[in-house]
Amino acid sequence: LCFAQKDVFQLKDIEKIAPKEKGITSMSVKEILQSLVDDGMVDTDRIGTSNYFWAFPSKALHARKRKLEELESQFAESSQKKEALQKSIEKAKIGREDTAERAALIKELAALRQKKEQLKAEIDKYRECDPDVVEEMRQTNKTAKEAANRWTDNIFSIKSWAKRKFGFEESRIDKSFGIPEDLDYID
Repeated sequence: LCFAQKDVFQLKDIEKIAPKEKGITSMSVKEILQSLVDDGMVDTDRIGTSNYFWAFPSKALHARKRKLEELESQFAESSQKKEALQKSIEKAKIGREDTAERAALIKELAALRQKKEQLKAEIDKYRECDPDVVEEMRQTNKTAKEAANRWTDNIFSIKSWAKRKFGFEESRIDKSFGIPEDLDYID
């Protein structure tokens, strides 16, 4: 409608003309018009209290030209990328021709990788004998022992405070808080 008459319309004008000329029911004109506006096929603007709608053939032509140029540039980029990848494939193939020597080297490489994995597994078996690992375990044990003794000291301090503050017996505190009777520092 807007293309054919190359004019600007208000909604009420389109609702009158569309059923006669295009066979669109007047109830669906507003929905169709809104979907055309959302798709960018029809322009709209509010001037004062009225909304105006228009669509000129030149805008659609320019939009198609821009889309075509965009697609052509994407195609050119993709073609260049494809050529570059094909060149890199050709470069990678150089020196990798299937020969008996290459097949033997590939087989030897696979055998060496398998042997490496076996040796690595064997080293892992003896890992606990490694001096660095043993020293790391000693340091971890020392830190854990210090932490356990620090918490034991904290428990004794709280028990002492509770005895003085509330006059509780030590056995009653131990029983109430689930503290074992044989709690002591780790040597």
